[in-house]
Amino acid sequence: MDSLITASARALAVGDALGALKRVALRDDPPALALRGIAIAQLGEHARARELLRRAARSFGAHEALAQARCVVADAEVALAQRDIKGSLQSQRALAAAAATLDVHADHANALQARLIAVRRLLLLGRLADAEAALVRLDARGLPPALAAVAALCAAELALRSLRIGPARAALAHAQEAADRASVPALQAEVSQVLTALDRPAARRLLASGEQALRLDEVAALLASDALVVDACRRGLSAGADGRPLARRPVLFALVLALAQAWPGDVDRETLIERAFRTRHPDETHRARLRVEMGRLRALVKTMAQIEATARGFTLRPLAGRAVVVLAPPIAGDQAALLALLSDGAAWSTSALALALGASQRTVQRALAGLEAKGTVRAIGQARSRRWLAPPLAGFTTILLLPAALPIE
Repeated sequence: MDSLITASARALAVGDALGALKRVALRDDPPALALRGIAIAQLGEHARARELLRRAARSFGAHEALAQARCVVADAEVALAQRDIKGSLQSQRALAAAAATLDVHADHANALQARLIAVRRLLLLGRLADAEAALVRLDARGLPPALAAVAALCAAELALRSLRIGPARAALAHAQEAADRASVPALQAEVSQVLTALDRPAARRLLASGEQALRLDEVAALLASDALVVDACRRGLSAGADGRPLARRPVLFALVLALAQAWPGDVDRETLIERAFRTRHPDETHRARLRVEMGRLRALVKTMAQIEATARGFTLRPLAGRAVVVLAPPIAGDQAALLALLSDGAAWSTSALALALGASQRTVQRALAGLEAKGTVRAIGQARSRRWLAPPLAGFTTILLLPAALPIE
């Protein structure tokens, strides 16, 4: 490898993209193309970077499997930064094959980077159990500081998404120490951003007199208490270790949320029908359906509370003298989870948002159109190249709103 390629690679290793680019900007040999692609990606030109990396991969000969594998890993990392998380099964297999090739050639650092990219993709998709299993299988001993910081950031995000605040802080301390040793400004900024999020409001506790902002550690303490908590962030009901996820049962959640907000009073039948079935003109069929759904809700929460009929409606009666607490999302509105994804400041495609949220593209398009009309999000590009952006929501963290949060246990 010639001296310019070596110097460019060293500049990239410490985050000096411009220094790397000026050494190889006029060269078209495969190593220079690959380094140009990585440098341009660090400067934010993701589409151009992927073109260069793919040209480099094609230009390397069949006998240069190690170099081709490195190009595949770099392209996958740029795709992740570009929020191109949809990916085909073929591209996922290519990344796994590249990691295996790197292992064979004893390039363990880049092999681990490939596997960390796969973990971060799973985190974006909300597949937390798969991400945790993949992270546990990684051997992070003797890593370069930059990769050690990335691995610790993945562990911290998993802990935060399951509200294990102690392990999350420990992982972030490790990430900060590794990022400082790596001296890569972008990595240090990412660690600082996550640390700052721990002190921002993550949810709102609804009170009779108003609302109270709660940090993540306060939310975790509340969920671990003996109170009957109706969690509108992750759509569940819990009392200590006893929990019921209701994300897939929206009618039951709407009913228990209405009852919890009125506690210790009752809620009339018309209001419950409007909240659960979204109609302001109930008839006998709606009243019959309300009785059926209340029966289901009684059976579901019988170990935590009773639901009693009153003259005008229903009321919630927690067992063992528990108090009722309602947790609301930090962002009000039906598009809260969508805004939580967009709050990272990256440009997302409609298909990637739909995949992360587990919704149809048409549903996401309608929500984006509504947010665009309010000026909350903006679109760049046209047709299939269109991407959506929203300003970072610096006033609070949105971890509890991210897709597929772990169910309450």
